[in-house]
Amino acid sequence: MGLLSLAIWVPIAFGVLLLAIGRDDRASMVRWIALVGSIVSFLVTIPLYTRFQLGTAAMQFVEKQSWIQRFNVSYHVGIDGLSLWMVLLTAFITVIVVISAWEVITERVSQYFGAFLILSGLMVGVFSALDGILFYVFFEATLIPMYLIIGIWGGPNKIYAAFKFFLYTLLGSLLMLVALIYLYNKSGGSFDILTWHRLPLASGAQSFLFFAFFAAFAVKVPMFPFHTWLPDVHVEAPTGGSAVLAAIMLKLGTYGFLRFSMPIAPDASREWAWLMIGLSLIAVIYVGLVALVQKDMKKLVAYSSIAHMGFVTLGFFIFNELGVSGGIVQMIAHGFVSAAMFLGIGVLYDRVHSRQIADYGGVVNTMPKFAAFALLFAMANCGLPGTAGFVGEWMVILGAVKANFWVGFGAATALIFGAAYTLWMYKRVYLGPVGNDHVKELKDINAREFLMLSLLAIAVLWMGLAPKPFTDVMDASVSNLLQHVAASKLP
Repeated sequence: MGLLSLAIWVPIAFGVLLLAIGRDDRASMVRWIALVGSIVSFLVTIPLYTRFQLGTAAMQFVEKQSWIQRFNVSYHVGIDGLSLWMVLLTAFITVIVVISAWEVITERVSQYFGAFLILSGLMVGVFSALDGILFYVFFEATLIPMYLIIGIWGGPNKIYAAFKFFLYTLLGSLLMLVALIYLYNKSGGSFDILTWHRLPLASGAQSFLFFAFFAAFAVKVPMFPFHTWLPDVHVEAPTGGSAVLAAIMLKLGTYGFLRFSMPIAPDASREWAWLMIGLSLIAVIYVGLVALVQKDMKKLVAYSSIAHMGFVTLGFFIFNELGVSGGIVQMIAHGFVSAAMFLGIGVLYDRVHSRQIADYGGVVNTMPKFAAFALLFAMANCGLPGTAGFVGEWMVILGAVKANFWVGFGAATALIFGAAYTLWMYKRVYLGPVGNDHVKELKDINAREFLMLSLLAIAVLWMGLAPKPFTDVMDASVSNLLQHVAASKLP
């Protein structure tokens, strides 16, 4: 079994083991097995980075075996500079989520951790799949554990949120399946994604494929106006579910644009770029304004995620290296920052059992260590230079200005909104005198929470202060993608 298969199947195997244990009287053992499983799953991804060859856009760590011979479906996996960091990010966030739930989850413990580990492996599978049907299976299978995580361990309206999440994302994927079948027939019976990249396709066919993929990926991101499911789901999901949803699952959509929409339908991608840029700017600006009026911390950060993901799609569809590289960097940075923001809200919720901003005030007086971490993550969410949140957004804005000044100007205004709603929330929750008796009785973070937040803080600062290792990996793949998109595939 190759390294990439290990990255996919090790967390799934540990998840199945936890489900097999399935007893709360062994909760302590379950937690340790989950922690070991998540750490081992992360460790097996590290050689993917240390052995990754820079300067080439070719797929690496490729594995291919026949799966369904009758339809020429293969277990075909591999990664390049567009997907490597997403694999590592997935494994890293899984470790953080396991640590975050150590004392919080007390019922159905094995099922909770098992669902997250299985979900982790499935998401790595999405980022690694080079066969269309394999991609679709992994892409859709991720819905099942997340549906259960929301529906079992979520808030009062968890069933409604779980159904909304499942139906929105499932319905969006049905057109993608039609597109995959069309490409299978058009390519002479192949589900190989790299073969599809080379197919000459008529203008009408490319437009159909572009919007078929758009239906699946725009909902997953989610792009405006398909974003309405996300805030409701975040509010009801448990803390770990919100962290994984924001940090990883939203990126399945943006990754899909890179792997399918742009290389398979390059002419349609250029033709409809104005639409993608317009929707991205609306997300960046309008949704940022919506975040300003939120009273629930989780809902505010959920809208913030939509705005930040708008930078990703904006960067992709301005078709220059700064923009596309910045979009990918923003995917990674948002993974660190959004996870930190949601887990920080979880720290407060575990103590006060409220996400309402009005129920806090002066937290810095009783939780100074935690307030320091929260300030760092808030600054990263604002895009402060020196943090991960700055690098990707700055690259996208520079790329946008290079392509069109007014597009770049519109994107830059979002930095003002991002600072406004994030700092407003921080001021109301953390600064000033102690707001009430609940805040007065708060205890600062314990060793487990300190470790969890420290790991995320290191990641946020490392990427902000030394982004070169991140960008070096993707340079060749981004250049190859842009050359591919620039060359017409019209027959």
